[in-house]
Amino acid sequence: MTRLTGSALRVTIFIGENDTWHRKPLYAEIVHRAHAAGLAGASVFRGIEGFGASSLIHTSRLLSMSEDLPVAVIVVDTEERVRAFLPQLDELVTEGLVILDDCEVIRYAGRGGTPGPERPETGGGAAGEGENWL
Repeated sequence: MTRLTGSALRVTIFIGENDTWHRKPLYAEIVHRAHAAGLAGASVFRGIEGFGASSLIHTSRLLSMSEDLPVAVIVVDTEERVRAFLPQLDELVTEGLVILDDCEVIRYAGRGGTPGPERPETGGGAAGEGENWL
C-alpha cells in the first residue's frame, strides 16, 4: 500500500463556480479527472468573495447580483504525479489561475485512521465510496 507522507506538491486551481466543461461544472470535471488519474486527493472549496483577472468582485452577500462565486480546487500528490496531471489542467482551465506549491504531508489517512487508498506507483487505483480526501 502506498502512503503519501513527506514532500509533496499541491496544485490549486482558482476558477468561478459557474465555469463549465461540456455543460458540467468545471470543478467537478477536475476532481473526476484527478480521481481517474489516481491522484492522492482533491477537494473543492467555495469562496464567499473574491476577484481575479477580470477585476470583477464576486460575493455571496445578500442583495448581491453575483452568483459566480470563486472556487478553489486543491489537489495533492507527489511532484511526479501532479506534474503529469498538469496537461489536463491546461486543457480544462481556460480562465482562472493555477498555482503550484511545495508542501509536506504529515498525515494521509482515510476514515477510521486507515492509510490512503492502495495505488500502484505507476498509476491507477481509486478510493472507495465516502473516502475523506483532504
